[in-house]
Amino acid sequence: MGRPRITVWNEYLHEVENPVVRAIYPDGIHTEVASAVAEHLDADIRTATLREPEHGLSQEVLDTTDVLFWWGHRAHAEVADEVVERVHRAVLEGMGLVVLHSGHVSKVFQRVLGTSGWLRWREADEKERLWNLEPSHPLLQGIPEQFELEQEEMYGERFDVPTPDELLMISWFQGGEVFRSLCTWRRGHGRVVYFRPGHEAYPTYRHPHVRRILANAAAYAARTVRIERTRPIQVEAFEPVPNPTKDHIG
Repeated sequence: MGRPRITVWNEYLHEVENPVVRAIYPDGIHTEVASAVAEHLDADIRTATLREPEHGLSQEVLDTTDVLFWWGHRAHAEVADEVVERVHRAVLEGMGLVVLHSGHVSKVFQRVLGTSGWLRWREADEKERLWNLEPSHPLLQGIPEQFELEQEEMYGERFDVPTPDELLMISWFQGGEVFRSLCTWRRGHGRVVYFRPGHEAYPTYRHPHVRRILANAAAYAARTVRIERTRPIQVEAFEPVPNPTKDHIG
């Protein structure tokens, strides 16, 4: 289907309001994620943010998006329900969805997976070690057996999601917790990916292995089919077939 068309969505609030976050991502997390994808993948990439009209996710934008990345944190409730339904329908029709870090309790993730996405968490500048469970999987191309992030927010089990179709990475934290950090599901005709790292107060999206996984996720989740938008099924009225008798046989 040619070059994948990627839309990276971000609230873009922390970077504007918090000087610590702004110092790490002066142009926004969405711009950093977009640059990570562009570093490894030949794609058409655009960004969208919460405060834009329709959150930057009009029907026209979604119709021309093969993969949507989603980063949200403090303003989940501000995302309009009609936009959530629009994204959900796009996934069912074949658009890929990659949900990052605190997007686990976004309306979009909850709607697509049908669960709360709740988990345990702790912010304590802890080390995270991510283990590669499936090195032959396309999402983990170029990723070693394990790698570490020196500072990250802890996410711990239980993670309230449906059993993943594929569990690709597990994280371990200094407090002893573990977490399913890279998972995939199929929903309708679309592929859904969840990738855990990415707390706004740390430069996680500058880590080379994290950046490679983001690009791999874009390639993996990209739309492979385009399904016509769902319409009500029209059933023609018909006359019942008479019961067969010996006059109808032979």
